[in-house]
Amino acid sequence: MVEKTGYRAHARYLRISASKVRRVADIVRRRPYTEAVAILDTLPHKGARLLRKVIKSAAANALYTNKKLDEEMLYIKELQVNEGPTMKRVWPRARGRADRLLKRTCHIFVVLDEIH
Repeated sequence: MVEKTGYRAHARYLRISASKVRRVADIVRRRPYTEAVAILDTLPHKGARLLRKVIKSAAANALYTNKKLDEEMLYIKELQVNEGPTMKRVWPRARGRADRLLKRTCHIFVVLDEIH
């Protein structure tokens, strides 16, 4: 479960599999906010773009809520990437057969907190 303390943001039903986003999330988990955003800016993955957007949203929530905070004072306390619902589609194959095409989704939850 996501922590109750800290500044939170989430994005749900993103059209990318959770395993692809987790690969990027493991790189920035527990890092300072500015360092995490710099890393995500340089990565070519789609998951990096989506993660950066959610992390920046959590930072905006933090800076709006607490006017005394600065970006340098934040770090990623918790970062969860969970599986969302899977859309099932039919993929036509040769000789009248069909395969199942799974279009996976994911949910990203971020909690930022102050560096003490």
